[in-house]
Amino acid sequence: MKKAVKNATAVAIPNVDNMPSKVKVYTRTGDAGKTSLYGGKRVPKSYLRVEVYGTIDELNSVIGILLSDMGKEDNLANFFKEVQSDLFSIGANLAGDKTDLNLLTGRTAEMEKLIDVMDKELPELKNFILPGGTHLASLAHLARSVCRRAERKVVSLTKTDSRLFAYLNRLSDLLFITARYLNWKNGLKDTLWLKKK
Repeated sequence: MKKAVKNATAVAIPNVDNMPSKVKVYTRTGDAGKTSLYGGKRVPKSYLRVEVYGTIDELNSVIGILLSDMGKEDNLANFFKEVQSDLFSIGANLAGDKTDLNLLTGRTAEMEKLIDVMDKELPELKNFILPGGTHLASLAHLARSVCRRAERKVVSLTKTDSRLFAYLNRLSDLLFITARYLNWKNGLKDTLWLKKK
């Protein structure tokens, strides 16, 4: 054992003092439970606005997981990449960056068209369905649930762009149809919720 340690190649740990300066991943400024909004205002991490854009970030991450399993050339995947960019802009806006949200109106209309295209191929739905099916469809359902939570939290803010309400509402609809569509493409029927009598 001693011999192995003696012959092991040493890994040099760089001296941080000699490294070129760049933005650090950690700042320690949030260690006491506070964070900064855009513009420098310090607020508790439990602050409603922080909770709202944190939920938008969570939604973006779940969509990222969904995308990691989708085909790279898939048109639906390409659309969701655009949605991820939208969500980043929304998060910045909610943090106080005043990022322009004009694009949301057009994207909401695009979502409606995409929903209509997929819905035409699907069997008519007359019951509630249970989330699940393929791995991809299940991820789409998970993203839909997080999107609905984000929507509820956004509504809690008193001063919010109404275009954001419509965007998130339509996005959750799109994720629902996407889940059904992904199952249907793989030959799986919807699992209907049957109310117990």
